[in-house]
Amino acid sequence: MSRDRAAIFWLALALALSVFSVASGVEEVRYQRGELAKLIELDEADRNAELARQSDWGGAAYYAFHLTYDPPSDLSFAALGQRESAAWKHRIRMLSLEGQIHEADAPNPELALAGRIDFSFVAAYLAPLLVIFLLYDLRSGERAAGRMELLTATAGRAESPWRMRAAMRIGALAGCVLLPLGIGGSVMGAPVAGLLLMSMAVVLHVLVWWALVALADRLSVASTTQLSILVGGWLLLAVLVPATGRILVERAIPVPSGAEILLAQREAVNAAWDLPKEQTMIPFIERHPEWAEHSQIDAGFDWKWYYAFQQVGDQSAEDISAAYTRGRLKRDEAARLSAWLSPPAFLERYLQSLAGTDVRSVIAYEQSVRDFHAELRSFYYARLFPGQDFRIAEAAGLPEYSPAR
Repeated sequence: MSRDRAAIFWLALALALSVFSVASGVEEVRYQRGELAKLIELDEADRNAELARQSDWGGAAYYAFHLTYDPPSDLSFAALGQRESAAWKHRIRMLSLEGQIHEADAPNPELALAGRIDFSFVAAYLAPLLVIFLLYDLRSGERAAGRMELLTATAGRAESPWRMRAAMRIGALAGCVLLPLGIGGSVMGAPVAGLLLMSMAVVLHVLVWWALVALADRLSVASTTQLSILVGGWLLLAVLVPATGRILVERAIPVPSGAEILLAQREAVNAAWDLPKEQTMIPFIERHPEWAEHSQIDAGFDWKWYYAFQQVGDQSAEDISAAYTRGRLKRDEAARLSAWLSPPAFLERYLQSLAGTDVRSVIAYEQSVRDFHAELRSFYYARLFPGQDFRIAEAAGLPEYSPAR
């Protein structure tokens, strides 16, 4: 009876943790969507107001900001992933882009450092512990109480009573963990296929830990000893292996920091103020030969020269920026391979990939920002270099950012 009460406690805890994690994820996604809705409206109003004050295309390009953003997917409530540590919105303008991307801080750096208890964390790291606590003494407890032979003889088959009781507890645990996920998914309008894939992955994960408990049970040791062995195995697979893998990956694959990219770009931009204007225009025209016949710069300040050295600043940081992207992709691939040694890490990565909150999704968003910024440059260059007069009606044709999802 005491073991049944303990099982009810662990199942209730599983349900509470799952409810809390899903509710927290839903609240965060709703917050992000609400913020984006307000920012999109304010962004357009602010840009239109600034454009109405301008008299030339150079000023329009300087003062008009454009919001870019990566909206949360319908499944991201279950696995927030990189959205806690990477920027998912930027307000950019025609200045050097690399600085605008990398000067942004994490949305919530303190929380990102500590980590959020989202559904992926509960399913990947806490559910295995609950499997252990629910199953570790099913057989060894009866053995210690002296009822092992009687139960085995009554059942007729040695494994029947243990498998049935274990299956019932595992089924109840899976239900307690997955029920809030289904409710949260319906509230957020998540795709059924995605929810089913997540659910199947969680069930498979729980079954893997059931198998590990069954292996430990064959040692025929005392319940407390078996519990120590299983918790030690959990620490190994859920904590030590991922932590060691992360350290080894970071040491094996060096990656420049965003601060280094920002510094390289700003040094190039700041140095351009002291260089002859013709020297600044050379690398720009090499990249944009179509504007060569309009590259003559008058004495004093010229918007063409100003935006040319802004782009040259980005060009000077291209190599280190590309190395930063390649390095993150290589680290992510190495982490994916090392996750095969850690079922919790593997499940967490899989759930993040389904939710679109993994490293590759972050890099895809950054690339979409670069593509949009290139469209802005093309729009303004086509008016700045030929020296066209500013017309507010023509500014209505400015490129509009469209998120990938």
